[in-house]
Amino acid sequence: MQKWHHIFHKNTGISPYVWVVFYILPFYFIFRNSSPYQATSGIVMIVLFFICYMLSFMSKGWQVYFWTSIQIIISIAMTLMFGYVYFSIFLAYFIGNIQNRIGFFTLYSIHIVTTFLSINYGLAVQNPVFLAQFPFVLISLIGVILLPVNTYNRNKRDKLEGELEHANKRISELVKLEERQRIARDLHDTIGQKLSLIGLKSDLAGKLMQKNPAKAQEEIDDVRQTARTALKEVRELVTEMRGTRLEDELFRVKQILKAADIQLIIEGDPSHTDTSLLAENVVSMCLKEAVTNIVKHSSATKCLVEIEATRTELIVRVQDNGTGIATGGKESRSYYRGNGLRGMKERLEFINGSLDIICSDGTMLVIKAPNVVQKPEKESSL
Repeated sequence: MQKWHHIFHKNTGISPYVWVVFYILPFYFIFRNSSPYQATSGIVMIVLFFICYMLSFMSKGWQVYFWTSIQIIISIAMTLMFGYVYFSIFLAYFIGNIQNRIGFFTLYSIHIVTTFLSINYGLAVQNPVFLAQFPFVLISLIGVILLPVNTYNRNKRDKLEGELEHANKRISELVKLEERQRIARDLHDTIGQKLSLIGLKSDLAGKLMQKNPAKAQEEIDDVRQTARTALKEVRELVTEMRGTRLEDELFRVKQILKAADIQLIIEGDPSHTDTSLLAENVVSMCLKEAVTNIVKHSSATKCLVEIEATRTELIVRVQDNGTGIATGGKESRSYYRGNGLRGMKERLEFINGSLDIICSDGTMLVIKAPNVVQKPEKESSL
């Protein structure tokens, strides 16, 4: 459960000043037209209620349900003896913080039934305290019904957002590790090999400098050419490391489709998204693959690229008016069933994205990638 200081409620949908009133109000009900014995018993119940309330937040396991059961009994007694029904609001908030599904619904049901019966008893005996505050009693009953569900769902959402944030951090760490390993492989397989070759040819040219100057010059020329090739591969490696933004990829898509005499229609703004660089780079690669397939296989004359950025995901729809998969040629069908589509799906699955295919008046690919979820800042407690 949560820490004891959460007895001072926050983010419940109710103003904190209202909670302060609920802390003080039971004493007014006790000392109003009460005998010394009733006042003493009422003070004991109030103190016991808040002690149990604090212990229920600090406890775990069966003790949580034990302290909550005592609170329910005290709430019923306060309602019947003094007409003070507002302890049920405290219980409603606490029950909403119970994470166990069975425990939540069990206590939620018991609390609703006992509160409803206590209020009906007070109305049946025509308790003047109940009649005088009937609108507030009705509001409290609504709170008992809605507040636990609202608190339970909010805590569940916060937990899922926390798990998603942790998963995104884990994915970022894995991506960095994989990128380091890939760079190490590329350096070893390309640059390392060529540097070794340059070293060997330089040693050979040094030995041939006096014996065979012409042969030494040939080796030096080979060293120069190998160095240029290595420099070119380093530049290509750095370019791949930078990644591609969706806006930059759309610029290249325009050029490709213009050269293929295919009309391009773009809807949406690619520059206003909350997508991470990794996810946007994957979406850009999938967009490039989809457009390349349209040019090669679809025989289309028009291509629509629709970009939709919601709070939770980035959606890119690529639609053409070509032959489609069902009516397309063997080469087109083999692409969608082969490595082209599989590669796009694997890239998107790595970032928890998805790829859908819709065949209607051509082909539509729906590319989805998750956005970065920002958790709202919590309000400070009293």
